[in-house]
Amino acid sequence: MNSKNDKRVVLAYSGGLDTSVMIAWLKEKYELDTVAVLIDAGRASGLEQHRQKALDIGAVEAHVIDAREEFANDFILPALAANALYEEKYVLVSALSRPLICKKLVEIAHASGASTIAHGCTAKGNDQVRFDLGIRSLDPSLEILAPARDWNMTREQALEYAAERNIPTPLKKDSPYSIDENLWGRTVECGPLEDPWLEPPEDAFAVTTAPEAAPDEPAYIEVTFAAGVPVALDGKPTPLVELIETIDSLAGANGFGRVDMMENRLVGIKSREVYETPGALALIQAHKEIEDMTLPRELIHFKRPMEQKFADMTYNGGWFDPLMDALRAFNTETQKRVNGTVRLKFYKGSCTVAGRKSPDSLYDFGLATYGGEDAFSHDAAKGFCELWGLPLEVWAKKGK
Repeated sequence: MNSKNDKRVVLAYSGGLDTSVMIAWLKEKYELDTVAVLIDAGRASGLEQHRQKALDIGAVEAHVIDAREEFANDFILPALAANALYEEKYVLVSALSRPLICKKLVEIAHASGASTIAHGCTAKGNDQVRFDLGIRSLDPSLEILAPARDWNMTREQALEYAAERNIPTPLKKDSPYSIDENLWGRTVECGPLEDPWLEPPEDAFAVTTAPEAAPDEPAYIEVTFAAGVPVALDGKPTPLVELIETIDSLAGANGFGRVDMMENRLVGIKSREVYETPGALALIQAHKEIEDMTLPRELIHFKRPMEQKFADMTYNGGWFDPLMDALRAFNTETQKRVNGTVRLKFYKGSCTVAGRKSPDSLYDFGLATYGGEDAFSHDAAKGFCELWGLPLEVWAKKGK
């Protein structure tokens, strides 16, 4: 680790409006030299141009880090094992990437000797909590700056600030969406979406076809899991990042994966959020189906509230909390027999399970069938019912 440099700040840089403005603002306000860090967690484009722009604006260093494999293996897979959905809808696109970004920011701070880390989160958002807690969990000695939380600029004011300093930004006043995206999905906020009564305009979507415009014929794909990890598509072994991208593209092309929800933010306000998460939602659905086939009833019933706790902890910035370590360990243990294949059917905005099979299936045809091969003990059923209902029978008699 280099000795600390109190004049150097590591910035979580996206190339967007706020973080581009921050390079100049940090210099003007605090006389800090910025080390800009761009993390590629998937769906990123123009990274080299963004890196050069950061240098042109005034950053003393600018790094691009390809973290797609690490994001897929160390963050997406634990979330998939937990079937993680915040409020039963949101696959945690942004929330999952923040601890990864924090980890990389701290690594760069240590390597460059910076004593401060800055991020572009606002006072109303959840990400400020995720960044602050993540960085403090990894290195409490680092100072944290959140310029967008402190300067209190509107988007219009930030655009004016950028224009006055000749800072190029991709955001125009007639295109007001705030977008975050990675391998696990895409989030869209602001502009017309701030009216909960307004149907999301079609220009808010980029990776999903409108259901009514989707193909007239259904599309099928088979996803194979080994110990809870998706490892093959249509029987062909597929690297994880490619697998996620492939199923995301297929599902999105068939109109699946749009989420429009009223979300309860950590900071205490309700927010209208729009997400495009076709691959993530399809994989969670397939994974749950294999779990339902291979895990015993009591384990499934116990695991479901643990999944909600995992989602809540991730959403609330608790990725590095000891409880999350325990939850991840629990989920990993549950996945040992989650093996098998699910056939998914996509059709005009829907994703349904068309078939499932597993070498570790707990489904027994002889026990389930009502046909001639029935192997279930009907004689035992009467006694089972009598014993199972005995406490209620005693209660009822005493109540008379």
